[in-house]
Amino acid sequence: MTVTRSSTERGRLTVLRPSRLFDGVGSALVEDPVVVLDGTTIVAVDHAGCFPAMEHADIVHLDGATLVPGLIDTHVHLCFDAGHDVVGGLARRDRAAALAAMARAARIALSAGVTTVRDLGDLDYLSLTLRESDHGGPLPTIVAAGPPITSPGGHCHFLGGEAAGVDGVRRAVRAHAERGVDVIKVMASGGHLTPGSHPHEAQFATDELRAIVDEAHRFSLPVTAHAHSTGAIADAVAAGVDGLEHVSFQTATGVVPAPRGLVAAIADRRIDVGATLGFVAHPGVEPPPALRAALPMLRENLRRLIDAGAPVVIGTDAGIAPIKPHDVLPRALIDLAELGPTSVQALRTVTSHAAGVLGLAHRKGRLAPGYDADLLAVDGDPLADLSALCRVRAVYAKGVAVPIQATTEERRLS
Repeated sequence: MTVTRSSTERGRLTVLRPSRLFDGVGSALVEDPVVVLDGTTIVAVDHAGCFPAMEHADIVHLDGATLVPGLIDTHVHLCFDAGHDVVGGLARRDRAAALAAMARAARIALSAGVTTVRDLGDLDYLSLTLRESDHGGPLPTIVAAGPPITSPGGHCHFLGGEAAGVDGVRRAVRAHAERGVDVIKVMASGGHLTPGSHPHEAQFATDELRAIVDEAHRFSLPVTAHAHSTGAIADAVAAGVDGLEHVSFQTATGVVPAPRGLVAAIADRRIDVGATLGFVAHPGVEPPPALRAALPMLRENLRRLIDAGAPVVIGTDAGIAPIKPHDVLPRALIDLAELGPTSVQALRTVTSHAAGVLGLAHRKGRLAPGYDADLLAVDGDPLADLSALCRVRAVYAKGVAVPIQATTEERRLS
C-alpha cells in the first residue's frame, strides 16, 4: 500500500478496518479491506494484509461491518419538515428559522449515511446558503436548484419561481444561474402538494420548456423536470431535458400504462429518471385512496423504464410528508430491488450512478483514492440483505465522523 501525503502536512490519518467493502462500482464485496483517509480525501484502499504499520494514524476497527460509499439522494426538499403541514410550517418560519430547520433536516439524512443530497426546490435560495456553510456541524454535500421554475400560481409557486412565456422562463433561468445554482428544476406538470394544481395537467408549452433547456445549457446547467402528466413527460422529452422526476404517466382518468414509444425515447436519449421510492409507516397517515389504487401501475411503469434500460436513480422526495422523512433513502433501495434490480445494482444506483447524474462522478459515489471521504459503515452484508443499510455503525462526511442519531422510524417506536 502506498499513501502519498504532503511533506508539510501535520494531521493524523484515519484508517478504517471494516470486515468487508463495496467500492461503488464492483459486483462483489472486498473482504478484509483497509481504507485510509487523509482529511477530506480517501488516499488508499487496499487489503488489510498489505497494510503497513503507520505513524500518525488513528485506526478505527469496524468488525462485522460493511463499508460502502456515502449514499446519494437525488431529490429532496430540505425546506419541508416531513410534518403534516409542510407548506404551512414553512410559511410560519422566518428566514433564520427556515435555515435552521433545513440544517436539522440535512443532519437527519446524514445520520442515515446520506452524504450527498440534491435539493430540488427551496425557498429564497436557502439551500445555496446552506451549501456554503456547515451551519454548526457536518452536513451532507448539497447540490442546489433554488426555487423550482413553475407557472404563475402553479405547483409550488409559493417557493418563488413563477415564470411565463419564452422570454419569462429564459429570464428565470438566467436569474437562477446568476445566483449560482447547480441544476435547473422545472415543474413541467402540476403536483399533489399545491391546491388548484393538478398532476395530470401540463404547466408549460413545449416552446417554453425548450427555452428553459436552451438557456440552462448556455450556462452549462442540467435541467430536470417534475413530470407526472403523460403529456408533460412527452413535452419534456421533446424539449431535451436531462432528467425527469416522478414520471408517473398520469391522465385525467388516472395513471395509465407508460406508452412504449415514450419509454423507448427516454431510454434511448439516456434521460435520467428520478424514481420516487421509499416511505416509512406513520401512525394515522395513509396514502389517499386514489394513490393506493394507482400504486400497482406506478410500479409497473417504473419497471418498464428499468427493463427498457432507462438510467434510473432514486429521488425520495424527502420532506414532503410524514411518510417521507429525510432519512428514508435506505428504505427506498429495498423498494427498488423489489422491481428487479439486484442488490449490487441498487447500491450502484445510490452511489456511483447517482454521482454521475449529479455531475460528481469524479469525487463522489466510490471508495477509491482521490475521492471524497464520504463513507457509510453498516452492520451486516447489504448485498445479501439490503435492510443492513438501516443498521448504521458509522458515517463519515468529508472525513469527519458524524454523530449517529436514532432513525425517524426508531424515534417513533421509542
